[in-house]
Amino acid sequence: MSFSTLVSCAQLAGHLDDPDWLVFDCRHQLSDVDFGARAYAEGHLPGAFFVHLDRDLSSPMNGTNGRHPWPDAQHLADLLGAAGVSLATQVVVYDDAGGMISARLWYLLRWLGHENVALLDGGIAQWVKEGRPLSTELPTSAPAVFAESIAPRDWLLGADDVQANIDRGELLLVDARAADRFRGENETVDPLGGHIPGARNRFFRDNLDGDGLFRPAAELRSEFTELLGGFAPAQAVMYCGSGASACVNLLAMEVAGLPGARLYAGSWSEWCSDPARPVAR
Repeated sequence: MSFSTLVSCAQLAGHLDDPDWLVFDCRHQLSDVDFGARAYAEGHLPGAFFVHLDRDLSSPMNGTNGRHPWPDAQHLADLLGAAGVSLATQVVVYDDAGGMISARLWYLLRWLGHENVALLDGGIAQWVKEGRPLSTELPTSAPAVFAESIAPRDWLLGADDVQANIDRGELLLVDARAADRFRGENETVDPLGGHIPGARNRFFRDNLDGDGLFRPAAELRSEFTELLGGFAPAQAVMYCGSGASACVNLLAMEVAGLPGARLYAGSWSEWCSDPARPVAR
């Protein structure tokens, strides 16, 4: 059996010694970019590899392409292959932030054509809560060829696409940031507060229950259907601050049985870098 959205701690625990399963620790803090590596060294899921949001899951910034520019497809495929990932591997990703970082790797793998990738429901907090072991050992795995050829899916929009849609209104933009940042209040991460005109707000944490687990599919489906308000899932474009937490909304839509939404990868940090682009508050 393969998993393409969520996997429980119990399901993963049954495959920790399975060579066809690989786990990636994606922990990261925007205010402390070395936090993830320290936390990983102090204890991670047995066999998990560490990936860094800035160094591994993003390409270099140039001042206008956002805080976490989308990575090069071949570079990412080579990194994954070096860890032992092929298209046949079941990949599990996790973090400690409700999927805010690990969902990006989930979407990146899906973008590359890798179907068997799932987010650990509840992350490392749920793993520890269930009394499951952590390790400080560094994993090893035989390198693999991720794929014979890389053909990323057409799932990304750029700033020009988003700008053109403001007048056409053919797509629905959904902002995954907290409501106050969406309104242009309490902006402490990017130099300008506000949102892209016409966007609607769906805070990524609204997909989780009080324990940090994804809410039932039926509840998510009802709420996203209301949010879409007549737009088809394929007309929805998710964004956030830098193309990370928006992927939680993309995952939640998949869980809800509403696939097809896409991502504005540059997100607000790219959008607001150009003063000529319109801003709503």
